[in-house]
Amino acid sequence: MTGENPAPVPAAAAAGLAPHTLVIGCGNLLRGDDAAGPELVRRLARRELPAGVECLDAGTGGIDVAFAIRGMPVVILIDACRTGSEPGSLFELPAEELVNLPPPESLGLHDFRWHHALAAGRWLFGGEPPGQVTAFLVEGEAFEAAASLSPAVDRALDVLADLLVDRLTSPVRAAPAAPATRASGA
Repeated sequence: MTGENPAPVPAAAAAGLAPHTLVIGCGNLLRGDDAAGPELVRRLARRELPAGVECLDAGTGGIDVAFAIRGMPVVILIDACRTGSEPGSLFELPAEELVNLPPPESLGLHDFRWHHALAAGRWLFGGEPPGQVTAFLVEGEAFEAAASLSPAVDRALDVLADLLVDRLTSPVRAAPAAPATRASGA
């Protein structure tokens, strides 16, 4: 034993259930709005989610995402983005748009992000890809070191948390939207 704390046991595993949905927050907590993914996962963790839904703060560890999504039936990824849109805008990228992402040109860990993890996961695990994958991106405003979440992103995360809880607790899950959709979080 190395003296390290053991990893927490996910609620689904503790109840003897295999998780069927994994919500992954990606981003850097130390860079303002880049913390959107991890912050959203923290907000969801404070809510009552159905059995079989697990949340993971993946931080900036893209390679960790590749292993976490292996064989997972439903994956929901949350990250910040910079598209030039209004800060706090929400974008939903449905599975159809994420299935055929090109593999990364290299597997260097410094620039390995969640979209690389999807492509690399297909290559690494072949027959155990994730099932349905949806990404939600939040348009950021402030990405400087030591910055806080901008008010627009903070509001957008509340909207997105409500949306995800509604979808995750709905008895009939809606199919992912065909085109990418945009909704203002402001």
